[in-house]
Amino acid sequence: MLLKHTRAIPRLSNINKTLNRLHIMSRDPSLAKLTSLEPLSGEHARWIKLEKINYTDPEGKAREWEMASRTTRPKNSTIDAVCILAIIEDKTSADGPRIVLQRQFRPPVEGVCIEMPAGLIDPNESAETCALRELKEETGYVADYAMETSPLMFNDPGFCNTNMKLITVKVDLNDERNANPQPELEEKEFIETFTVPLKDLHLELFKWEAEGLKIDARVQNIAAGIQLAKKFKF
Repeated sequence: MLLKHTRAIPRLSNINKTLNRLHIMSRDPSLAKLTSLEPLSGEHARWIKLEKINYTDPEGKAREWEMASRTTRPKNSTIDAVCILAIIEDKTSADGPRIVLQRQFRPPVEGVCIEMPAGLIDPNESAETCALRELKEETGYVADYAMETSPLMFNDPGFCNTNMKLITVKVDLNDERNANPQPELEEKEFIETFTVPLKDLHLELFKWEAEGLKIDARVQNIAAGIQLAKKFKF
């Protein structure tokens, strides 16, 4: 069973006005679409840069490599971003613990992607502080501390040097701040937050794929880890 945030729509007497209002206020990620694709030169890139690396292989032979990197990493920081594994432990539910996930349109994959909350590090900000801030901004949920911080992870080391840390947090539903979570999204952000029982995550991935949704590798890795723990009982 999926749960997601909803926004109250004011009542309008005229049904046509109601439909228009719903359309205007909709932030459904699936309504986004790709309109064009064109080359991007280095001088026009705001968030990334492309570089050619010259290096020597283990046999001393000179070789070349093409890579992409972010231009947003703060000075004196070794981290680009965080990904947040937020777990809701609701002891009143028979479904057990739930994971907080998001639906968001991602232009590079031309579709809506299933992801965990994530965000870029701010200057002079720790990974843990960034995770708590981004969780509140993107989902409305509040967590007071990080339960665990992963080693530094590289997303696609054959293509780019972008990295992040996975921060695990627990969302306490007994905390009144989590009674009615309200995201603080920017005008350009169209993110839908929902939760799924951890025990169902593996099967849900195949359903989402069949529906045409894209699966972030980190979500798949969490699901695979749960299945391995079940299989090998460790």
